[in-house]
Amino acid sequence: LRMVDENVDGFDPYVSKLREEELAQPTDKRTFVLAAALKQNYSIERIYDLTKIDPWFLNKMKNIIDYLNLLEAEGNNLSYNILLQAKQLGFSDKQIASAIKSTELAVRQLREDTDITPFVKQIDTVAGKTRL
Repeated sequence: LRMVDENVDGFDPYVSKLREEELAQPTDKRTFVLAAALKQNYSIERIYDLTKIDPWFLNKMKNIIDYLNLLEAEGNNLSYNILLQAKQLGFSDKQIASAIKSTELAVRQLREDTDITPFVKQIDTVAGKTRL
């Protein structure tokens, strides 16, 4: 989501309020309403009934919210393994900072102090389409 819109911080459950009628309508805001539903412990089955989004994808999204919940519970007591896993799951320093009620700079410093270096995997959008 962050790569699509620079004003978006990711799969954030605090962007939109949960309204079931918005879950049923495929709009550009539904992603954030879906995040709010997962944050409020809606079951995968209930969300599927409302959205018809494949449960496999819903479970992947639930994993993100579950890890966000873990980060929020840890606060400023982030261990190396929790920070590493957050980065491997795609959380930005800004998202982690928001979850643990810190600053992006403090998270970046912790990450650098523990030698965690993020990178973006590049997607080959023309794979198999080149002429030989």
